[in-house]
Amino acid sequence: MYAPAMPPVSLVTDTTQYLPREVIERHSIHLVSLYVNWNGRTDREADLPDYDAFYDYLRSGADLPSTSQPSVGDFLAVYEPLIERGDDILSIHLSGGISGTVHAAEQARQALLEQGVDEHRIAVIDSRSGCAGHGFMALAAANAPGGLAKKAAAAHALREDLQLLVAVDTLEFLRRGGRIGAARAWIGATLKVKPILTIEGEMQPVERVRTSARAFERLIEHLRQRKEDGCDAFGVQHTSAPEVAERLAERGREIYGADPVILSEIGPVIGTHTGPGLLGVAGLRSELLGTV
Repeated sequence: MYAPAMPPVSLVTDTTQYLPREVIERHSIHLVSLYVNWNGRTDREADLPDYDAFYDYLRSGADLPSTSQPSVGDFLAVYEPLIERGDDILSIHLSGGISGTVHAAEQARQALLEQGVDEHRIAVIDSRSGCAGHGFMALAAANAPGGLAKKAAAAHALREDLQLLVAVDTLEFLRRGGRIGAARAWIGATLKVKPILTIEGEMQPVERVRTSARAFERLIEHLRQRKEDGCDAFGVQHTSAPEVAERLAERGREIYGADPVILSEIGPVIGTHTGPGLLGVAGLRSELLGTV
């Protein structure tokens, strides 16, 4: 007797992972967009061709932009056609400690269950990470063989090993936007330092350094340590700092003997809360990530 065919699994994530567009397309990952409200307008982040005008506005000292999560309807608009064509869905999102996006995804899932969709056909994962963190989880799932459960397990396995490190130019944007998390204790006289942070549910403080040069070297140290721990790949992201990000990538090439698996710019939704000048790195294991 033949076992029934396993349904295909569609991967869904939100725009705040900022993987390069060609990577998203290569792995057929479906996007749900967040929104940025700036300069008297509201844009879907997914519709912006680039981020230059936004970061020019952010630097100008004008009113701080605001951001908003997708609606339940935004998620249903992506989920419903996938369910109707027979796919299962694995939906991986920005940490619930930073945004309500994953909660909206869970509400959309619940709405479909109430319409009679089998609960085993849709899984929603709170990445407890952000930016490339949940993007890498989506890639691990996309590359994993098998059905929904195995792909979800692959995403979780990568997350267990993931260590993102970010250096922000100032805590001011995180403070103004209310996303500072456990780094709140650094507010005050320490606004002039260069904070090193990670994302573990929310922004978590790692270290304070005094200069941009020291922050840069701290990220290099992290990449070197991850290489010593067995990682064989790395990624770099930035907010409106392409030249410095390329220097960071070049140092990573010296350590890993390969190009970064991604070198991409973080967009307005996260950039609103971190400000320009953020640099982020991650060391990765190809056995968990798969092809990019």
